[in-house]
Amino acid sequence: MKKVNARGGDKYEKMIGSPLAKLIYSLAGPAVVANIITVIYNLVDTFYVGHLSAAAAAASGIVMPLMVGVKSVGMMLGMGGANKMSVALGKKDKNLAQSLVATAFYITFIISVILAVICIIFRHWVCRVLGAPSSVVPLASIYMLPLLIAAPFNCLTYIFNPALRFQGMAKESMIGISFGAILNIFLEPLFIFTMHLGMLGAGIATAICQGISFLLLAFLYHFRGQVKIKLRFFEIRQLRPIFSTGMPTFFRNIMRAIGMDILDVVSAPFGVPAVAAMTIVNRIVTFSNSLRGGLGQGYQPVCGFNYGAGKFDRVRKGYRITVWSTAGILAVISTFQLIFAPYFILIFQTNPEVIRIGAEALRWQSATLVLTTWIVLFNMVSQTLDHPVLSTVIGSLRRGVVLIPLLLILPHFLSMLGVEIAQPLADLVAFAFALPCQAYVFKSLKKEEIALNSKSEEGSVCNA
Repeated sequence: MKKVNARGGDKYEKMIGSPLAKLIYSLAGPAVVANIITVIYNLVDTFYVGHLSAAAAAASGIVMPLMVGVKSVGMMLGMGGANKMSVALGKKDKNLAQSLVATAFYITFIISVILAVICIIFRHWVCRVLGAPSSVVPLASIYMLPLLIAAPFNCLTYIFNPALRFQGMAKESMIGISFGAILNIFLEPLFIFTMHLGMLGAGIATAICQGISFLLLAFLYHFRGQVKIKLRFFEIRQLRPIFSTGMPTFFRNIMRAIGMDILDVVSAPFGVPAVAAMTIVNRIVTFSNSLRGGLGQGYQPVCGFNYGAGKFDRVRKGYRITVWSTAGILAVISTFQLIFAPYFILIFQTNPEVIRIGAEALRWQSATLVLTTWIVLFNMVSQTLDHPVLSTVIGSLRRGVVLIPLLLILPHFLSMLGVEIAQPLADLVAFAFALPCQAYVFKSLKKEEIALNSKSEEGSVCNA
């Protein structure tokens, strides 16, 4: 077992000894900023594409689940490796930490290249499977092409990003993610309007910025990361713990991608304005998701380090701080969205039918927004505390197992209203399951703490 260097030792002491609220917020701040900048980019992207046409906005929505599905590979392996890495660092086992991250990196590259090539070859067929109306297929196909070319690099950013965050380097992670998103805000209108490339220009601008983010994160990680990524650290035996811990992330994102695809399919019979409206609502909701996710991302490395170091009381206290902070922020956001829903939609589309449908859907989703605090943060903590099955189940309930049947059934009885209320109903069901599962996980943590303390006491008696 290698000793961590001085900088690594300082980071270790900070993670297991600093005041919890200050530590979590200091790590969450950069994550929230990075998430918000990414959301702003997505909203600006929706704004630019939406001003091309409603069909262009619909095409953007059609492509979104595919790209979520592809990058979910990087997110699964990145989160699986980073979670396990933080626990290993909490135990001061740097060799294991390096092996986990390196294995996640190289496997992600191989899988993402294979997926991208397949999707490029069959992209027209993929568009139709994703539910694109015939008038939207050409736009969706041309938009996704540059995104698929850049997909391997985009996937690898999801290795560097959590690996930096889980080492306590949230600022470096923020810089890498934010720079590409900010640059894209300026490049996209240049390629779309000035160069008259339309949807192809939107895809090219995004692909270029994803490549730049990858290069910047790789640079920052090389010079700042204490856990190095080198081919000699690759170990095939690490795939099992990486996949096991990362599987909840994969299922959440795959279910999200499938749910978004089905959302487009069931919205299509109600017209292009319905597809465009739901696309815009999903982009708006990602703002609150970014705040919730950022606070959770601030807590996760604290959870991992302290769990590995046996500081279970800090794990519990940190979770309570994160949950109630997040719930309070989401309560404020949901209130604004309920009151000003039509004005939020009007920013992106002036079509009256898009505004009407979008405002209704946004209000329904705002009604259950606070409850998602317990669903999402439980997913995060159970993943880090090595309860991947529970994490997968709760995440899948909200994004797929409950949502998908509701999307397929409700529109037959309630028309477009059925599409609008499917997600809030899925949130209610997932929340009802998350609370008892949360109690079980923390009860298990308490038992583990008692067992560890007993072992320590026995060791002290033996030494005496």
